[in-house]
Amino acid sequence: MMQQIADLEAEGRELHLLLATLKDDDWRRPTLFKAWTIDDIVQHLHMGDLMGLASATAPAQFSALLADIQARRATGLSRVEETRQRLGDVTGPRLLEQWRVTLDQLCAALSAKAPDARLKWSGPDMGVRMFATARQMEVWSHAQAIYDLLDRERPEPSPRLRNIAELGVRTFAWAYRNRGLPVPTVVPHIRLATPFGETWEWNPESAGGSVVGEAIAFCQVVTQIRNVADTALIVEGDGAKHWMSIAQCFAGPPETPPAPGTRRRG
Repeated sequence: MMQQIADLEAEGRELHLLLATLKDDDWRRPTLFKAWTIDDIVQHLHMGDLMGLASATAPAQFSALLADIQARRATGLSRVEETRQRLGDVTGPRLLEQWRVTLDQLCAALSAKAPDARLKWSGPDMGVRMFATARQMEVWSHAQAIYDLLDRERPEPSPRLRNIAELGVRTFAWAYRNRGLPVPTVVPHIRLATPFGETWEWNPESAGGSVVGEAIAFCQVVTQIRNVADTALIVEGDGAKHWMSIAQCFAGPPETPPAPGTRRRG
């Protein structure tokens, strides 16, 4: 199995262990992520996996599903409203079971694909490796809102966090293009420390500035689950500071990062 797919499986298992401890009322509690409830978050992840499974196994079915979602959104429904409408009473423990089964099916379908296969998506097509990383990023980042709401510590980061850091680095230009801004010609140097003794670095030192600190903090910023001001990252240089103020490693229209202090634990 490709490492990125194994990492997606592991990310799902970790979130499943957390969700399995919830009481029935917890599923309806709003988080600090756009006031989405835990039900909303897991429904969002489940829909992404259902779409991914369709893309990997039945591209025509995926295209039809995507067209239907877009048509419903065009009536004025938000993303979360459309998903709530589509999944109906699939909530709580029932949702947990269906999400986990679908995620396992998705990982199996991705493993059956050729390493150079491409998958249709709502944006540009993606290779299997990048697709698995994007799904892992979604699970990891949305899980944080649940840990925050429940006031629980996350397990220590594992080496699979590198996939998300790599995605954050590789989407530097995307964050600018997605906003219709010119892409800087120089990129920041990035040096990240990990709790398991590795140091991750990208890009040579340059006039683009630098981002230095804990890997988990960098991943929190590029996934927009924390404002950079709420981390201990050391960001130097105008270029690096501007990037950290708009960083977005996920697809979709430009999203404004959370204001300082608005997404936090407990």
